[in-house]
Amino acid sequence: MSFPKLLVCLLCSLVLAAPAWAAGRQTKGSKPLSISQGSEVALTDFLVTGKTTVFDFTSVYCPPCRAYAEPLLALHQQRGDLAVVKVDINRQEYHHIDWESPVARQYALSGQGLPHFKIYGPDGKLVVEGPEARALVNRWLSELK
Repeated sequence: MSFPKLLVCLLCSLVLAAPAWAAGRQTKGSKPLSISQGSEVALTDFLVTGKTTVFDFTSVYCPPCRAYAEPLLALHQQRGDLAVVKVDINRQEYHHIDWESPVARQYALSGQGLPHFKIYGPDGKLVVEGPEARALVNRWLSELK
């Protein structure tokens, strides 16, 4: 194969592989990333590289969710090993908890209560979710200074 053809093949391979490289390669910002707005979402696309990632399924119409907002911000900012990602289950046109949104249905959230947490380890594997994840988040929050 000639050098120009080899170069074209290599470049095509890189372009096709780029989305896979980008998945799960988020960096931790100063505030939790907010994703979804009711749309289906692949959580693994939003894992934060090298960090334990806490996905907080939330709604602005959920009083317990609002109570967790500031403590989760503090957790995100004070723990270098953790990143919080907020998964907003509400579609923009809904002014109540949107249990029928695509993301709420995708993760079977109806009847589970909010906030609902899924925690992934730095290796990208799900560690814990649901009530056990909430208990772990509560423990981490109690350890903050």
